Amino acid sequence: MTLRLGCLISGGGRTVLNLHDAIARDEVPASIEVVIAHRADVAGVERCRDAGLRVEIVPVAPNETLADRIDATLDAADVELVCLAGYLRHFRVAPRWTDRVVNIHPSLLPRHGGRGMYGDRVHAAVLAAGDPESGCTVHAVDEIYDHGTVLLQRHCPVEPTDTVGTLAARVFKEECQALPDAITAIARGEIVLGASSHHGEARRSTELHREGRGG
Repeated sequence: MTLRLGCLISGGGRTVLNLHDAIARDEVPASIEVVIAHRADVAGVERCRDAGLRVEIVPVAPNETLADRIDATLDAADVELVCLAGYLRHFRVAPRWTDRVVNIHPSLLPRHGGRGMYGDRVHAAVLAAGDPESGCTVHAVDEIYDHGTVLLQRHCPVEPTDTVGTLAARVFKEECQALPDAITAIARGEIVLGASSHHGEARRSTELHREGRGG
């Protein structure tokens, strides 16, 4: 089964481009049918178009019709699964996309999630908390920020000398594996959105991947 994806971005598009590369290597049984951004000057728009991806600009204004216009764009591309890939706005899930939306977050949820927690803010919070490890989480999306069922996590250590930048780079390496793995598992029926455990329920990976430590 080839899963038809629609991806929403707010920034540079790295997550979508990494997923596109994995699909091109035949590692993920999916296709990116459309990428949605709200402004043409978002860096990821040009990058995604340069990679051959279809990009649609859906302006925020008027805000009261934004969710309907996003839905229409996704429907026009026959999207089966929505991927929030560095998308910072609230996405209206119900009723159209219930159990059909995933997000990747740069921490081990439920730690360091919620409204306003994204990008470097997350990594700064991890360092401020003194956490010994961090990582990323692929989760189902509901109407609450970073609240849906955890589908897959990858872990990495937090080093004593880490800065926000070095930790962000290490976590992003895990993200580059986590999202393709999760989408592959969804396409193969190994993860079923809307359930809660393996084989008909959502899976959570607890492997600890440690750079330079044989992991």
